[in-house]
Amino acid sequence: MRAPKHIGIIPDGNRRWALSNNLSKEEGYEHGINTGLQLFKLCQKENIEEITFYGYTVDNTKRPTIQKEAFIKACVESVMLLTKEDCEILVVGDTSPHTFPLELLPFTKERVKFGKGGIKVNFLIHYGWAWDLNLRKEFCPFGKHIDTRLKSHEISRIDLIIRWGGRRRLSGFLPVQSVYSDFYVVDNMWPDFKDQDFYDALKWYDKQDVTLGG
Repeated sequence: MRAPKHIGIIPDGNRRWALSNNLSKEEGYEHGINTGLQLFKLCQKENIEEITFYGYTVDNTKRPTIQKEAFIKACVESVMLLTKEDCEILVVGDTSPHTFPLELLPFTKERVKFGKGGIKVNFLIHYGWAWDLNLRKEFCPFGKHIDTRLKSHEISRIDLIIRWGGRRRLSGFLPVQSVYSDFYVVDNMWPDFKDQDFYDALKWYDKQDVTLGG
């Protein structure tokens, strides 16, 4: 079976899962932490070379404070959990706000190797597509300027993006690396992750005609 080299993960549905289980919205995030580890181990087993987890975006920080604190905490714990595994971790995101988790700053400077290294694991933390593209408003005819250096330049092209939670959208997920990505949607919420979700996505990907526009 042809396996993707790089898989992007959009772990959506935490708040909806919480409400369906008689919990408050912010309680849903902690139930997705071990799920990330479970998926990581499956990727290791199937020799996936790189994974990118969509942690949280600049837009997500507009949510109520109690939810924001909960998903930031969950993201920090998710990163730290993988420091006990054989992998190489990189965190990509806008570190300028004071709300950016200080614990993750060392991972933003360079990729950090743990154990024997191996699989590359990227976390998008306080990520924004406009920030990534160095897109900023200036006094010019078009009102915008694009720098030639992509902030996420150390992340490779993504072969397959899997989104949990049933939504059919990319939500600004690495617009350059995802240009030719195949996009698979799982209707289950992220905390309800099952190994079969992952293997169904791989089987589906194996059937796709990957031409990269050629």
